[in-house]
Amino acid sequence: MKRDYYEVLGVSKNATKDEIKKAYRKLSKQYHPDINKEPGADEKFKEIAEAYEVLSDDTKRAQYDQFGHAGANGQGGFGGGFCDFGGFGGFEDIFSSFFGGSSRRRDPNDPRKGDDLQYRMNISFEDAVFGKQTEIEIPRDETCDTCNGTGAKPGTSPKTCTQCNGSGQISQAIDTPLGRIVNRRTCGTCQGTGKIIVDKCTTCSGKGVVQKRKKIKITIPEGVDDGQQLRVSGQGEPGINGGPPGDLYIVFRIGKHPYFERDGDDIYYDLKITFPQAALGDEIEVPTIHGKVKLKIPAGTQSGAQFRIKDKGVKNIHGYGRGHQYVNVKVVTPTKLTERQKQLLREFAEISGDIPEEQGSSFFEKFKKTFKGE
Repeated sequence: MKRDYYEVLGVSKNATKDEIKKAYRKLSKQYHPDINKEPGADEKFKEIAEAYEVLSDDTKRAQYDQFGHAGANGQGGFGGGFCDFGGFGGFEDIFSSFFGGSSRRRDPNDPRKGDDLQYRMNISFEDAVFGKQTEIEIPRDETCDTCNGTGAKPGTSPKTCTQCNGSGQISQAIDTPLGRIVNRRTCGTCQGTGKIIVDKCTTCSGKGVVQKRKKIKITIPEGVDDGQQLRVSGQGEPGINGGPPGDLYIVFRIGKHPYFERDGDDIYYDLKITFPQAALGDEIEVPTIHGKVKLKIPAGTQSGAQFRIKDKGVKNIHGYGRGHQYVNVKVVTPTKLTERQKQLLREFAEISGDIPEEQGSSFFEKFKKTFKGE
């Protein structure tokens, strides 16, 4: 009796495609016949490959979840009477008969695009705002120069897989009430490549690729924001069977600035001013990412007031103008005063009619004020 496919791969029924793929890669390496010589490893490897073939395909997985192994083999989901489809090779042939046209199975030796790569790049606040040309170094697979990507020792070549006759798939015919249906799965001997490497290249161990560190020149776009990514075409993993390489996706992580904060294309800056500046008004030099500018503080400005400096923000990465800089005012209360400063503040308070009860006053001073009716 066949084991549950989820149990075979050691994943839950809610597993994502990435989790299924990771589990398959780990187990296939562990039980590959070329690596594991223990008794039963070959059958275990075939079981793993069969489970992955079903669970990695959305349609097959849905049929398996609903009808079990019968659904995965094409037997589930058709209740009702009996129809004779003898002579057809499977669902592809049945649909071709009804709707016309033909369905071409992918040849394992067809050119295929290489995998995409992702690189996380930490950049400074300034480089994100103004952009920069720089160079990064990434590890990636490249075609082996010794065997030119064949995986075979120089002077030899891969052999056609005798298990699948070079098709990369194993076909199994099953008689059902609908007729004979052919179930195809990836060949466990050649891993769907249709070829077996007898004499492996000593440089790449038969993989056809070697890992190298590649230097790539890139341009950080002006105005890029945290989490945004840049696609560098053709800098991913090499293609298979002469196919095009994948792409490289660079995800930016932007560092903090000592006193600027960014929100989209706008910049925010906290400006500390004194009580006299807030009360009387002033003209102050304020830093921006584009240099210092003069900002007028109107008389009577309250703490928490906000001023806008137009077009002193970040250039929009899509070309929609430029953001602004917003200045948040914070009135600073002095913590240490001279006696002269205290006296002047007392006079100011007396004129204003609002005499504060100062901390640190002696009982005698408070009694004297009370006696005088102050």
